Amino acid sequence: MAEPVTEPAQAPAAVRRVEEAMGTVFSFDVRGGDPDTVRTALDEAVAGLHRVDEVFSTYRDGSEISRLARGELTVEECDPDVARVLELGAEAERTSDGWFSMSYQGRLDPTGIVKGWAVEQAARRLAAAGVTGVSVNGGGDVQLLGVPGPHRPWRVGVSDPLRPGGLAAVISAAGLDELAVATSGTAERGTHIVDPRTGRSAVTDLVAVTVVAPRLTWADCWATAAFAMGSREGLAWLESLPDVEALLITAGDEVRCTGGLAARLG
Repeated sequence: MAEPVTEPAQAPAAVRRVEEAMGTVFSFDVRGGDPDTVRTALDEAVAGLHRVDEVFSTYRDGSEISRLARGELTVEECDPDVARVLELGAEAERTSDGWFSMSYQGRLDPTGIVKGWAVEQAARRLAAAGVTGVSVNGGGDVQLLGVPGPHRPWRVGVSDPLRPGGLAAVISAAGLDELAVATSGTAERGTHIVDPRTGRSAVTDLVAVTVVAPRLTWADCWATAAFAMGSREGLAWLESLPDVEALLITAGDEVRCTGGLAARLG
C-alpha cells in the first residue's frame, strides 16, 4: 500500500478527485495546466476506469472478459483493449516464467494486470492535457508523471505491513519523468495472491513486496509474481529486471532490497 507524501511549497495549482471504481478507490492529483482542460481530462480518465470495469470485471457475467472466458466471444469481437491487455499479460507470463498468470482455477482472469494498466492509462491521459505533473493512486498502487512543482519530485510513502500506520520507506521520483510504485502482500487483503503452479494461495516467507519501476502495468505484475516466488527467488529475479527496484518484507520482519533501491529513497 502506498500513499503520495505531500509537502508545503510553492507549486502549480492542484486539481484533485477521488472516485470509486473497479472495487477500489482511485485518487487523482493533477498539477498545472488549464483548470477547465484538466477537469475535462479528469472526467474522461474516470469514465475510462468505469469502462475498463465494464469490459474486464470477472464479477459481471455480462462483461466481455466473462463472455470471452465462456467462449461466447472471440478476442476479435471484444473491445480492442482486451487484445492489448491479453498481449501484455502474455508478456508478463513469459518474463516471470509463469509466476504471473492470467488464469485462475483454469479460467481466463487478467485481473492481476488490469488495474495497474488502467491506472497507468488514466495517468497518461491526464498528462496529455498539458499539465506539469500527475499522480494517480489506484488502491495503493501509484503512477507518477512529471513533477508536482519546480525543483520538487513526487514522493510516495510505502506502508509498513507489520506496523499499521507506519512507513517502511519513502520513494522519491527525483530526476525521473515517470515512476510507479506497486505493492503486493497480505496486510490489506489477506492471502489473496495465488501460486500459479499449485492453484492455491501463495504461502511464502513474505508479507509484502513493493516494486518501483517506470510503468505501473509492470510494477504491479512484478510485485505479484515476486510475492508468489518468496523472498530469495523473488529478490534474485527482481534484481535481473532492467529499471526495477524493490523492497521485500518477510513475516520475520526482515527487510530485503534490490541493490539500486537506495537511490530512490527520500
